[in-house]
Amino acid sequence: MLVYHTPPTIRTPFARYSHGVEVPPGARLVVCSGQLGIAADDAIPEDAGAQTELCFSNIAAILESGGMDLGDIVRINAYVTGRQYLKPYMAVRDRLFADPAPASTLMIVSGFAREDFKVEIEAMAARI
Repeated sequence: MLVYHTPPTIRTPFARYSHGVEVPPGARLVVCSGQLGIAADDAIPEDAGAQTELCFSNIAAILESGGMDLGDIVRINAYVTGRQYLKPYMAVRDRLFADPAPASTLMIVSGFAREDFKVEIEAMAARI
């Protein structure tokens, strides 16, 4: 049976999706939908580093609702809207994840649903 996680401490989904899905048995997996740099009150910081912090904070809330934390992340897919946002994103990611770091992909994309967004991050977490 799948368990869906949409914690009340972060903004509700923009469309029909869950923030996280837990897949039992054996290795437990939580797959997080892409999180944007938006707070529960809809505030969007201008700074790409601050947006990255919010993305990972939202992912941490999703993982916490599934009994996991950022240390359980095994895969990150991240997207930024410009090369100038690579360093701020990587600075936050590198501070949050020690060696061995999770698998990670970082892409530059043309944009997101709203122009205010500079960063979006997806994550997959597993716990044995």
